[in-house]
Amino acid sequence: MTQQRRQRATEAFFGRRHGKTLRPVQAGAVSRLLPALKVDLDRPAPADPRELFPVAVGAVRLEIGFGGGEHLHHEAGRFSDTGFIGVEPFVNGMAKFLAQLEAEPRANIRVYDDDATRLLDWLPEGSVDGIDLLYPDPWPKKRHWKRRFVSAANLDRFARVMRTGAKFRFASDIDTYVNWTLAHCRAHPSFEWIASSPDDWRLAYEGWPGTRYEAKAVREGRAPAYLAFLRR
Repeated sequence: MTQQRRQRATEAFFGRRHGKTLRPVQAGAVSRLLPALKVDLDRPAPADPRELFPVAVGAVRLEIGFGGGEHLHHEAGRFSDTGFIGVEPFVNGMAKFLAQLEAEPRANIRVYDDDATRLLDWLPEGSVDGIDLLYPDPWPKKRHWKRRFVSAANLDRFARVMRTGAKFRFASDIDTYVNWTLAHCRAHPSFEWIASSPDDWRLAYEGWPGTRYEAKAVREGRAPAYLAFLRR
């Protein structure tokens, strides 16, 4: 019964798991890299998640729903002394990222290919230095709003694993989801919106590489918003 409940919860946060048939290069990268890089939640969580990485890192960040992984790969290159855990349940997105990672390796990356709430519940308290949720599925229909990842329950999960002073960053081109996230985070006692002027949410984050999804949104006339919240 517990497993059935978890499967329904998993289905609530993301849609399809598979897209087109993987290209040989992508399929090969998945078979070679995923077994070694995947965080194994069947094992006890380490007291410090920095132990998950084969190189010394001074901090750990999560990116939930990394899509094709452009931002994750970019950030891991910028901050080689930080460990990054990327979560992406969509097989084709994971495959695309692992193919890029095989071509341009980063030793400070680990991945997880299932429901991010499982990973959040597994990680030790106060062990994460930042969480990025960038262009998540907006589930625009009202009857699907319960499937949005930003919720009171998931913000509780974020608050538990994040260190005081860590940042939660959220980007979207869907204004209703931006407003939804602002409302939920401002109502949560553990998060403070970092914004002193409109430029703080209209301008991309420092060092932002852009993504293909974002470029498409701009071409179609949708303005991105870049929110940042401090863990109190």
